[in-house]
Amino acid sequence: MTDKNEWGSNLSFVFAMIGSAVGLGNIWRYPYVLYSNGGGAFYLPYIIAILLMGIPFLILEYGVGYNFKASFAKAVKKIDSKYEYLGWFLPVAVFMIMIYYSAILGWDGIYMILSFTKGWGADPNTFFTTTLLQSSGNYLHLAHFIPIIAIAMIIGWVIIWFISHRDLESGLGRVSKLLVPLLFIIMVVIVCFSLTLPGASIGLAELFNPDWAVLSDFGIWMAAFGQIVFSLSLGMSIAFTYASYTKDDADLITNTISIALANSLFENFAALGVFSILGYMSMQSGTAVADLVTQGTGLVFIVYPTVFNVLGDWAYILGPMFFLTVYLAGLTSILSTIEPLSFSIQNKFNLSRSKTMTILIIVGAAISMIYATSFGGDLLGFVDTFINQIALLFGVIVECVIFAWIFKADKLIDFLNSRSKTIKLGKWWILIVKYILPIFISIIWIGGIIDVVNSATITQLNFTIVSAILLLGASLVFTLLPAKNPDWDNACERV
Repeated sequence: MTDKNEWGSNLSFVFAMIGSAVGLGNIWRYPYVLYSNGGGAFYLPYIIAILLMGIPFLILEYGVGYNFKASFAKAVKKIDSKYEYLGWFLPVAVFMIMIYYSAILGWDGIYMILSFTKGWGADPNTFFTTTLLQSSGNYLHLAHFIPIIAIAMIIGWVIIWFISHRDLESGLGRVSKLLVPLLFIIMVVIVCFSLTLPGASIGLAELFNPDWAVLSDFGIWMAAFGQIVFSLSLGMSIAFTYASYTKDDADLITNTISIALANSLFENFAALGVFSILGYMSMQSGTAVADLVTQGTGLVFIVYPTVFNVLGDWAYILGPMFFLTVYLAGLTSILSTIEPLSFSIQNKFNLSRSKTMTILIIVGAAISMIYATSFGGDLLGFVDTFINQIALLFGVIVECVIFAWIFKADKLIDFLNSRSKTIKLGKWWILIVKYILPIFISIIWIGGIIDVVNSATITQLNFTIVSAILLLGASLVFTLLPAKNPDWDNACERV
Protein backbone atom coordinates (compact mmCIF):
# COMPACT_ATOMS: atom_id res chain seq x y z
CA MET A 1 0.00 0.00 0.00
CA THR A 2 1.52 3.31 -1.05
CA ASP A 3 -0.97 5.67 0.60
CA LYS A 4 -0.01 7.05 3.99
CA ASN A 5 -2.48 6.72 6.87
CA GLU A 6 -1.07 9.11 9.45
CA TRP A 7 -2.03 12.59 10.62
CA GLY A 8 0.54 15.23 9.76
CA SER A 9 0.05 16.83 13.18
CA ASN A 10 -1.94 16.52 16.38
CA LEU A 11 -4.01 19.52 15.23
CA SER A 12 -5.20 17.54 12.21
CA PHE A 13 -6.34 14.71 14.48
CA VAL A 14 -8.19 17.06 16.87
CA PHE A 15 -9.92 19.00 14.08
CA ALA A 16 -10.90 15.82 12.26
CA MET A 17 -12.43 14.39 15.45
CA ILE A 18 -14.26 17.64 16.18
CA GLY A 19 -15.52 17.60 12.60
CA SER A 20 -16.75 14.04 13.06
CA ALA A 21 -18.56 14.90 16.30
CA VAL A 22 -19.97 18.25 15.17
CA GLY A 23 -22.64 17.36 12.66
CA LEU A 24 -26.29 17.67 11.75
CA GLY A 25 -27.33 16.22 15.10
CA ASN A 26 -25.90 19.23 16.93
CA ILE A 27 -28.06 21.56 14.88
CA TRP A 28 -31.31 19.68 14.47
CA ARG A 29 -31.41 17.21 17.36
CA TYR A 30 -29.79 18.70 20.45
CA PRO A 31 -31.92 21.88 20.77
CA TYR A 32 -35.07 19.73 20.73
CA VAL A 33 -33.65 17.27 23.27
CA LEU A 34 -32.61 20.11 25.58
CA TYR A 35 -36.02 21.80 25.33
CA SER A 36 -38.14 18.67 25.72
CA ASN A 37 -36.19 17.29 28.69
CA GLY A 38 -36.49 19.95 31.33
CA GLY A 39 -34.76 22.91 29.68
CA GLY A 40 -32.08 24.26 32.00
CA ALA A 41 -32.55 21.27 34.33
CA PHE A 42 -31.30 18.98 31.53
CA TYR A 43 -27.78 20.32 31.99
CA LEU A 44 -27.30 18.27 35.17
CA PRO A 45 -27.76 14.83 33.54
CA TYR A 46 -26.09 16.17 30.37
CA ILE A 47 -22.87 17.14 32.16
CA ILE A 48 -22.89 13.91 34.16
CA ALA A 49 -23.29 11.93 30.92
CA ILE A 50 -20.29 13.70 29.39
CA LEU A 51 -18.13 13.08 32.46
CA LEU A 52 -19.37 9.56 33.18
CA MET A 53 -19.64 8.22 29.65
CA GLY A 54 -18.49 10.56 26.88
CA ILE A 55 -14.95 11.28 28.04
CA PRO A 56 -14.18 7.85 29.62
CA PHE A 57 -15.43 5.95 26.56
CA LEU A 58 -13.57 8.16 24.08
CA ILE A 59 -10.39 7.65 26.11
CA LEU A 60 -10.97 3.88 25.85
CA GLU A 61 -11.44 4.04 22.07
CA TYR A 62 -8.44 6.31 21.62
CA GLY A 63 -6.22 4.25 23.89
CA VAL A 64 -6.93 0.91 22.21
CA GLY A 65 -6.84 2.45 18.73
CA TYR A 66 -3.43 4.00 19.38
CA ASN A 67 -2.21 0.78 20.98
CA PHE A 68 -2.77 -1.31 17.86
CA LYS A 69 -2.15 1.31 15.16
CA ALA A 70 -4.38 -0.82 12.95
CA SER A 71 -7.94 -0.88 11.67
CA PHE A 72 -10.85 -1.70 13.95
CA ALA A 73 -11.45 -5.13 12.38
CA LYS A 74 -7.78 -6.07 12.55
CA ALA A 75 -7.45 -5.01 16.19
CA VAL A 76 -10.56 -6.91 17.28
CA LYS A 77 -9.25 -10.00 15.49
CA LYS A 78 -5.91 -9.60 17.28
CA ILE A 79 -7.62 -9.33 20.68
CA ASP A 80 -9.50 -12.57 19.97
CA SER A 81 -9.83 -14.03 16.48
CA LYS A 82 -13.30 -15.40 17.14
CA TYR A 83 -14.61 -11.83 17.45
CA GLU A 84 -13.46 -10.70 14.01
CA TYR A 85 -17.10 -10.64 12.88
CA LEU A 86 -17.85 -7.91 15.44
CA GLY A 87 -14.82 -6.05 14.12
CA TRP A 88 -16.60 -5.74 10.76
CA PHE A 89 -20.10 -5.16 12.17
CA LEU A 90 -19.44 -1.60 13.34
CA PRO A 91 -17.53 -0.31 10.28
CA VAL A 92 -20.28 -1.66 8.01
CA ALA A 93 -23.00 -0.07 10.19
CA VAL A 94 -21.20 3.28 10.03
CA PHE A 95 -20.88 2.97 6.25
CA MET A 96 -24.67 2.49 6.10
CA ILE A 97 -24.97 5.82 7.91
CA MET A 98 -22.78 7.42 5.25
CA ILE A 99 -25.07 6.15 2.51
CA TYR A 100 -28.26 7.74 3.87
CA TYR A 101 -26.42 10.82 5.18
CA SER A 102 -25.56 11.58 1.56
CA ALA A 103 -29.27 12.10 0.89
CA ILE A 104 -29.56 14.72 3.65
CA LEU A 105 -26.42 16.38 2.31
CA GLY A 106 -28.05 16.45 -1.13
CA TRP A 107 -31.27 17.98 0.21
CA ASP A 108 -29.28 20.68 1.95
CA GLY A 109 -27.27 21.40 -1.18
CA ILE A 110 -30.56 22.03 -3.01
CA TYR A 111 -31.76 24.33 -0.22
CA MET A 112 -28.47 26.22 -0.25
CA ILE A 113 -29.20 27.19 -3.86
CA LEU A 114 -32.88 27.87 -3.18
CA SER A 115 -32.06 30.14 -0.22
CA PHE A 116 -30.73 32.86 -2.54
CA THR A 117 -34.26 33.36 -3.92
CA LYS A 118 -36.43 31.70 -1.24
CA GLY A 119 -37.22 29.15 -3.92
CA TRP A 120 -39.24 26.98 -1.52
CA GLY A 121 -42.19 29.37 -1.92
CA ALA A 122 -44.83 30.47 0.56
CA ASP A 123 -45.46 26.97 1.97
CA PRO A 124 -42.11 25.34 2.92
CA ASN A 125 -43.85 22.27 4.36
CA THR A 126 -45.63 21.40 1.12
CA PHE A 127 -42.55 22.21 -0.93
CA PHE A 128 -40.29 19.89 1.09
CA THR A 129 -42.58 16.90 1.47
CA THR A 130 -44.56 17.09 -1.79
CA THR A 131 -42.57 19.08 -4.36
CA LEU A 132 -39.01 18.03 -3.49
CA LEU A 133 -39.26 14.61 -1.80
CA GLN A 134 -42.56 13.69 -3.50
CA SER A 135 -43.22 11.57 -0.40
CA SER A 136 -45.81 8.88 -0.86
CA GLY A 137 -45.35 6.53 2.10
CA ASN A 138 -45.66 3.64 -0.35
CA TYR A 139 -42.62 1.37 -0.60
CA LEU A 140 -43.56 0.54 -4.20
CA HIS A 141 -42.48 4.09 -5.02
CA LEU A 142 -38.85 3.08 -4.53
CA ALA A 143 -39.07 2.79 -8.30
CA HIS A 144 -40.07 6.46 -8.67
CA PHE A 145 -36.79 8.30 -9.24
CA ILE A 146 -36.28 12.02 -8.45
CA PRO A 147 -33.47 13.33 -10.70
CA ILE A 148 -32.78 16.63 -8.88
CA ILE A 149 -32.10 14.81 -5.59
CA ALA A 150 -29.93 12.23 -7.34
CA ILE A 151 -27.84 14.97 -8.99
CA ALA A 152 -27.38 16.80 -5.67
CA MET A 153 -26.32 13.55 -4.00
CA ILE A 154 -23.84 12.69 -6.75
CA ILE A 155 -22.23 16.13 -6.38
CA GLY A 156 -21.80 15.37 -2.67
CA TRP A 157 -20.24 11.98 -3.44
CA VAL A 158 -17.78 13.60 -5.86
CA ILE A 159 -16.71 16.08 -3.16
CA ILE A 160 -16.29 13.23 -0.67
CA TRP A 161 -14.22 11.23 -3.16
CA PHE A 162 -12.03 14.23 -4.01
CA ILE A 163 -11.12 14.62 -0.32
CA SER A 164 -11.05 10.99 0.84
CA HIS A 165 -9.06 9.25 -1.89
CA ARG A 166 -5.96 11.33 -1.16
CA ASP A 167 -3.38 10.59 1.53
CA LEU A 168 -4.89 11.15 4.97
CA GLU A 169 -3.11 14.43 5.77
CA SER A 170 -3.31 16.01 2.31
CA GLY A 171 -7.02 15.13 2.08
CA LEU A 172 -9.02 14.76 5.27
CA GLY A 173 -6.44 16.39 7.55
CA ARG A 174 -6.06 19.56 5.47
CA VAL A 175 -9.80 19.89 4.82
CA SER A 176 -10.65 19.44 8.52
CA LYS A 177 -8.29 22.25 9.49
CA LEU A 178 -10.11 24.49 7.03
CA LEU A 179 -13.76 23.45 7.42
CA VAL A 180 -14.01 23.07 11.20
CA PRO A 181 -12.88 26.64 12.06
CA LEU A 182 -15.04 27.95 9.18
CA LEU A 183 -18.02 26.01 10.54
CA PHE A 184 -17.60 27.57 13.99
CA ILE A 185 -17.13 31.09 12.58
CA ILE A 186 -20.29 30.92 10.47
CA MET A 187 -22.30 29.52 13.38
CA VAL A 188 -21.09 32.38 15.62
CA VAL A 189 -22.27 34.91 13.02
CA ILE A 190 -25.67 33.21 12.69
CA VAL A 191 -26.22 32.99 16.44
CA CYS A 192 -25.13 36.57 17.10
CA PHE A 193 -27.56 37.80 14.45
CA SER A 194 -30.33 35.54 15.80
CA LEU A 195 -29.92 36.99 19.30
CA THR A 196 -30.70 40.47 17.93
CA LEU A 197 -34.06 39.43 16.45
CA PRO A 198 -37.23 40.76 18.09
CA GLY A 199 -38.71 37.98 20.22
CA ALA A 200 -35.39 36.14 20.65
CA SER A 201 -35.80 36.39 24.43
CA ILE A 202 -39.14 34.56 24.16
CA GLY A 203 -37.46 31.53 22.63
CA LEU A 204 -34.53 31.58 25.05
CA ALA A 205 -36.88 31.81 28.03
CA GLU A 206 -38.71 28.73 26.76
CA LEU A 207 -35.43 26.89 26.19
CA PHE A 208 -33.77 27.52 29.52
CA ASN A 209 -36.83 27.56 31.80
CA PRO A 210 -35.78 24.73 34.13
CA ASP A 211 -38.24 22.04 35.11
CA TRP A 212 -36.43 20.51 38.07
CA ALA A 213 -39.19 17.96 38.66
CA VAL A 214 -38.12 15.99 35.57
CA LEU A 215 -34.82 15.01 37.22
CA SER A 216 -36.69 12.26 39.03
CA ASP A 217 -37.76 10.82 35.66
CA PHE A 218 -35.37 8.09 34.51
CA GLY A 219 -36.26 8.90 30.92
CA ILE A 220 -34.48 12.25 31.18
CA TRP A 221 -31.27 10.53 32.20
CA MET A 222 -31.64 8.06 29.34
CA ALA A 223 -32.12 11.02 26.99
CA ALA A 224 -28.91 12.65 28.25
CA PHE A 225 -26.83 9.50 27.83
CA GLY A 226 -28.42 8.82 24.45
CA GLN A 227 -27.58 12.35 23.30
CA ILE A 228 -23.91 11.95 24.23
CA VAL A 229 -23.71 8.62 22.37
CA PHE A 230 -25.27 10.27 19.33
CA SER A 231 -23.38 13.56 19.55
CA LEU A 232 -19.86 12.23 20.16
CA SER A 233 -20.28 9.31 17.72
CA LEU A 234 -19.54 6.77 20.44
CA GLY A 235 -19.38 3.12 19.46
CA MET A 236 -18.93 3.92 15.77
CA SER A 237 -15.25 2.85 15.60
CA ILE A 238 -14.44 6.31 14.17
CA ALA A 239 -12.57 7.50 17.27
CA PHE A 240 -10.68 4.19 17.31
CA THR A 241 -9.70 4.56 13.65
CA TYR A 242 -8.65 8.20 13.96
CA ALA A 243 -6.52 7.41 17.01
CA SER A 244 -4.76 4.65 15.08
CA TYR A 245 -3.56 7.35 12.65
CA THR A 246 -1.96 9.49 15.41
CA LYS A 247 1.73 10.15 15.93
CA ASP A 248 3.58 8.56 18.84
CA ASP A 249 3.61 11.65 21.08
CA ALA A 250 -0.16 12.28 21.12
CA ASP A 251 -1.72 13.31 24.45
CA LEU A 252 -4.93 11.32 24.01
CA ILE A 253 -6.54 12.28 27.33
CA THR A 254 -6.16 16.02 26.75
CA ASN A 255 -7.35 15.60 23.16
CA THR A 256 -10.46 13.80 24.43
CA ILE A 257 -11.34 16.65 26.77
CA SER A 258 -10.76 19.25 24.03
CA ILE A 259 -12.97 17.38 21.56
CA ALA A 260 -15.80 16.78 24.06
CA LEU A 261 -15.68 20.43 25.13
CA ALA A 262 -15.72 21.77 21.55
CA ASN A 263 -18.64 19.52 20.63
CA SER A 264 -20.62 20.58 23.71
CA LEU A 265 -19.96 24.28 23.10
CA PHE A 266 -21.06 23.99 19.47
CA GLU A 267 -24.35 22.24 20.13
CA ASN A 268 -25.26 24.54 23.00
CA PHE A 269 -24.34 27.57 20.95
CA ALA A 270 -26.45 26.23 18.08
CA ALA A 271 -29.37 25.85 20.50
CA LEU A 272 -29.16 29.59 21.27
CA GLY A 273 -29.57 30.39 17.59
CA VAL A 274 -32.35 27.88 16.99
CA PHE A 275 -34.50 29.11 19.88
CA SER A 276 -33.81 32.78 19.23
CA ILE A 277 -35.22 32.26 15.73
CA LEU A 278 -38.15 30.21 17.06
CA GLY A 279 -38.89 33.05 19.51
CA TYR A 280 -38.89 35.52 16.64
CA MET A 281 -41.16 33.25 14.63
CA SER A 282 -43.48 32.86 17.61
CA MET A 283 -43.83 36.63 18.00
CA GLN A 284 -44.44 37.15 14.27
CA SER A 285 -46.99 34.36 13.87
CA GLY A 286 -48.66 34.41 17.27
CA THR A 287 -47.95 30.68 17.58
CA ALA A 288 -46.54 29.38 20.87
CA VAL A 289 -42.91 28.24 20.80
CA ALA A 290 -44.02 24.81 22.01
CA ASP A 291 -46.01 24.38 18.79
CA LEU A 292 -43.04 25.35 16.63
CA VAL A 293 -40.39 23.13 18.20
CA THR A 294 -39.40 20.12 16.14
CA GLN A 295 -36.33 18.08 15.40
CA GLY A 296 -34.83 16.36 12.40
CA THR A 297 -35.46 17.40 8.84
CA GLY A 298 -38.56 19.35 9.86
CA LEU A 299 -36.44 21.93 11.70
CA VAL A 300 -33.90 22.42 8.93
CA PHE A 301 -36.06 22.20 5.83
CA ILE A 302 -39.44 23.49 7.05
CA VAL A 303 -39.13 25.70 10.15
CA TYR A 304 -36.04 27.63 9.02
CA PRO A 305 -37.39 28.38 5.52
CA THR A 306 -40.64 29.52 7.16
CA VAL A 307 -38.64 31.95 9.28
CA PHE A 308 -36.64 33.18 6.31
CA ASN A 309 -39.92 33.92 4.50
CA VAL A 310 -40.83 36.53 7.13
CA LEU A 311 -37.32 37.80 7.85
CA GLY A 312 -37.14 40.25 4.97
CA ASP A 313 -33.96 41.08 3.08
CA TRP A 314 -31.75 39.73 5.87
CA ALA A 315 -32.94 36.25 4.88
CA TYR A 316 -30.96 36.45 1.63
CA ILE A 317 -27.79 36.63 3.72
CA LEU A 318 -28.74 34.49 6.71
CA GLY A 319 -30.38 31.74 4.62
CA PRO A 320 -27.36 30.82 2.48
CA MET A 321 -25.09 31.09 5.54
CA PHE A 322 -27.32 28.72 7.50
CA PHE A 323 -27.58 26.07 4.79
CA LEU A 324 -23.84 26.35 4.13
CA THR A 325 -23.28 25.68 7.85
CA VAL A 326 -25.51 22.62 7.71
CA TYR A 327 -23.67 21.42 4.58
CA LEU A 328 -20.25 21.84 6.17
CA ALA A 329 -21.42 20.09 9.34
CA GLY A 330 -22.78 17.22 7.28
CA LEU A 331 -19.64 17.05 5.17
CA THR A 332 -17.21 16.94 8.11
CA SER A 333 -19.27 14.15 9.68
CA ILE A 334 -19.81 12.11 6.54
CA LEU A 335 -16.08 12.15 5.75
CA SER A 336 -15.44 10.29 9.01
CA THR A 337 -18.01 7.56 8.34
CA ILE A 338 -16.05 5.97 5.50
CA GLU A 339 -12.75 5.71 7.41
CA PRO A 340 -13.39 2.64 9.63
CA LEU A 341 -14.52 0.37 6.79
CA SER A 342 -11.92 1.73 4.37
CA PHE A 343 -9.02 1.18 6.76
CA SER A 344 -10.24 -2.32 7.64
CA ILE A 345 -10.45 -3.26 3.94
CA GLN A 346 -6.99 -1.80 3.31
CA ASN A 347 -5.58 -3.87 6.18
CA LYS A 348 -7.15 -7.19 5.19
CA PHE A 349 -7.07 -7.09 1.40
CA ASN A 350 -3.84 -5.14 0.90
CA LEU A 351 -5.45 -2.40 -1.18
CA SER A 352 -4.26 1.19 -1.38
CA ARG A 353 -6.20 3.95 0.36
CA SER A 354 -6.97 5.61 -2.98
CA LYS A 355 -8.35 2.43 -4.59
CA THR A 356 -10.33 1.42 -1.49
CA MET A 357 -11.95 4.85 -1.15
CA THR A 358 -12.82 4.96 -4.84
CA ILE A 359 -14.49 1.53 -4.74
CA LEU A 360 -16.42 2.28 -1.55
CA ILE A 361 -17.64 5.65 -2.82
CA ILE A 362 -18.82 4.17 -6.12
CA VAL A 363 -20.67 1.39 -4.25
CA GLY A 364 -22.06 3.82 -1.67
CA ALA A 365 -23.22 6.29 -4.34
CA ALA A 366 -24.95 3.52 -6.29
CA ILE A 367 -26.79 2.18 -3.22
CA SER A 368 -27.69 5.70 -2.06
CA MET A 369 -29.87 6.23 -5.13
CA ILE A 370 -32.68 4.37 -3.33
CA TYR A 371 -32.97 7.53 -1.22
CA ALA A 372 -33.46 9.62 -4.39
CA THR A 373 -36.95 8.14 -4.78
CA SER A 374 -40.43 9.02 -3.55
CA PHE A 375 -40.03 6.52 -0.71
CA GLY A 376 -36.50 7.70 0.08
CA GLY A 377 -37.45 10.06 2.92
CA ASP A 378 -39.47 7.38 4.71
CA LEU A 379 -36.77 4.75 4.16
CA LEU A 380 -34.12 7.12 5.52
CA GLY A 381 -36.09 7.50 8.74
CA PHE A 382 -36.46 3.73 9.13
CA VAL A 383 -32.77 2.98 8.56
CA ASP A 384 -31.65 5.87 10.77
CA THR A 385 -33.79 4.62 13.66
CA PHE A 386 -32.43 1.07 13.30
CA ILE A 387 -28.79 2.17 13.12
CA ASN A 388 -28.90 4.71 15.96
CA GLN A 389 -31.28 3.02 18.40
CA ILE A 390 -30.23 -0.58 17.87
CA ALA A 391 -27.00 -1.21 15.94
CA LEU A 392 -24.72 1.53 17.33
CA LEU A 393 -25.81 1.14 20.95
CA PHE A 394 -25.03 -2.54 20.59
CA GLY A 395 -21.64 -1.43 19.28
CA VAL A 396 -20.90 0.59 22.42
CA ILE A 397 -21.68 -2.45 24.56
CA VAL A 398 -19.49 -4.66 22.37
CA GLU A 399 -16.57 -2.22 22.56
CA CYS A 400 -16.85 -1.99 26.36
CA VAL A 401 -16.74 -5.77 26.69
CA ILE A 402 -13.97 -6.42 24.14
CA PHE A 403 -11.73 -3.46 25.03
CA ALA A 404 -12.28 -3.18 28.79
CA TRP A 405 -12.64 -6.87 29.67
CA ILE A 406 -11.03 -9.09 27.03
CA PHE A 407 -8.22 -6.71 26.03
CA LYS A 408 -7.91 -5.58 29.69
CA ALA A 409 -7.93 -1.79 29.46
CA ASP A 410 -6.07 -1.57 32.80
CA LYS A 411 -2.77 -1.91 30.97
CA LEU A 412 -3.37 1.36 29.10
CA ILE A 413 -3.45 3.50 32.25
CA ASP A 414 0.28 4.05 32.77
CA PHE A 415 0.88 4.73 29.08
CA LEU A 416 -2.00 7.24 28.79
CA ASN A 417 -1.09 8.98 32.06
CA SER A 418 2.55 9.36 30.99
CA ARG A 419 1.45 11.61 28.12
CA SER A 420 -1.41 13.44 29.81
CA LYS A 421 -1.04 17.12 30.71
CA THR A 422 -4.49 17.22 32.33
CA ILE A 423 -6.26 14.49 34.30
CA LYS A 424 -4.80 11.13 35.28
CA LEU A 425 -6.64 7.85 34.94
CA GLY A 426 -7.08 5.45 37.83
CA LYS A 427 -9.36 2.73 39.14
CA TRP A 428 -12.33 5.09 38.69
CA TRP A 429 -11.88 4.89 34.91
CA ILE A 430 -11.79 1.09 34.91
CA LEU A 431 -14.93 1.01 37.10
CA ILE A 432 -16.74 3.20 34.57
CA VAL A 433 -15.74 1.40 31.35
CA LYS A 434 -16.08 -2.11 32.79
CA TYR A 435 -19.28 -1.82 34.80
CA ILE A 436 -21.19 1.47 34.71
CA LEU A 437 -21.14 2.08 30.96
CA PRO A 438 -22.18 -1.41 29.80
CA ILE A 439 -25.07 -1.41 32.26
CA PHE A 440 -26.32 2.08 31.33
CA ILE A 441 -26.03 1.52 27.59
CA SER A 442 -27.67 -1.90 27.82
CA ILE A 443 -30.69 -0.29 29.48
CA ILE A 444 -30.88 2.41 26.79
CA TRP A 445 -30.41 -0.23 24.07
CA ILE A 446 -33.24 -2.40 25.39
CA GLY A 447 -35.41 0.69 25.69
CA GLY A 448 -34.62 1.59 22.07
CA ILE A 449 -35.60 -1.86 20.83
CA ILE A 450 -38.86 -1.76 22.78
CA ASP A 451 -39.61 1.71 21.42
CA VAL A 452 -39.02 0.60 17.82
CA VAL A 453 -41.18 -2.50 18.22
CA ASN A 454 -44.02 -0.64 19.95
CA SER A 455 -44.13 2.44 17.72
CA ALA A 456 -43.16 1.06 14.31
CA THR A 457 -45.58 0.32 11.51
CA ILE A 458 -45.48 -3.01 9.71
CA THR A 459 -43.62 -1.34 6.85
CA GLN A 460 -40.99 0.08 9.21
CA LEU A 461 -40.53 -3.27 10.96
CA ASN A 462 -40.07 -5.00 7.61
CA PHE A 463 -37.43 -2.52 6.46
CA THR A 464 -35.75 -2.71 9.87
CA ILE A 465 -35.44 -6.47 9.44
CA VAL A 466 -34.10 -6.02 5.89
CA SER A 467 -31.53 -3.46 7.16
CA ALA A 468 -30.43 -5.86 9.90
CA ILE A 469 -30.04 -8.73 7.41
CA LEU A 470 -27.95 -6.56 5.06
CA LEU A 471 -25.75 -5.36 7.95
CA LEU A 472 -25.22 -8.85 9.33
CA GLY A 473 -24.72 -10.35 5.88
CA ALA A 474 -22.14 -7.80 4.73
CA SER A 475 -20.23 -8.21 8.01
CA LEU A 476 -20.18 -11.98 7.49
CA VAL A 477 -18.90 -11.64 3.92
CA PHE A 478 -15.98 -9.44 5.00
CA THR A 479 -15.18 -11.88 7.80
CA LEU A 480 -15.19 -14.97 5.60
CA LEU A 481 -13.29 -13.56 2.63
CA PRO A 482 -9.66 -14.72 2.73
CA ALA A 483 -7.09 -12.08 3.64
CA LYS A 484 -4.73 -10.88 0.90
CA ASN A 485 -2.39 -9.15 3.33
CA PRO A 486 0.18 -11.49 4.96
CA ASP A 487 0.28 -9.12 7.96
CA TRP A 488 -3.46 -9.41 8.63
CA ASP A 489 -2.86 -11.68 11.64
CA ASN A 490 -0.03 -9.55 13.03
CA ALA A 491 -1.48 -6.44 14.66
CA CYS A 492 1.18 -5.76 17.26
CA GLU A 493 0.32 -4.30 20.66
CA ARG A 494 2.39 -1.31 21.74
CA VAL A 495 1.73 -1.28 25.49
